[in-house]
Amino acid sequence: MTAAAAAPASQAEEFNPDPGALLDAVTKHLNLKNDAALARALEFAPPVISKIRHSKLPVGAMALIRMHEVSGIEIKDLRALMGDRRKHFRGQASE
Repeated sequence: MTAAAAAPASQAEEFNPDPGALLDAVTKHLNLKNDAALARALEFAPPVISKIRHSKLPVGAMALIRMHEVSGIEIKDLRALMGDRRKHFRGQASE
């Protein structure tokens, strides 16, 4: 296998989003009991937390910023908790 053929696989391995793991980690860090308490702490509507947990709503920049403000966890660490190991982040810009 050539290095060029291996590159796409390594990029895919760097981004395996698991928003549930992120929400669980923030919930634990804040010593909260459940998603309803997390929603109150982040000042999100409870359905937003549910949609993020079930991958029906992506974890956007504003959600990450709010989680950082409330928890004190660095944005890069929040992204890592979600499974994003990429060194550079590209937004959802249309190409």
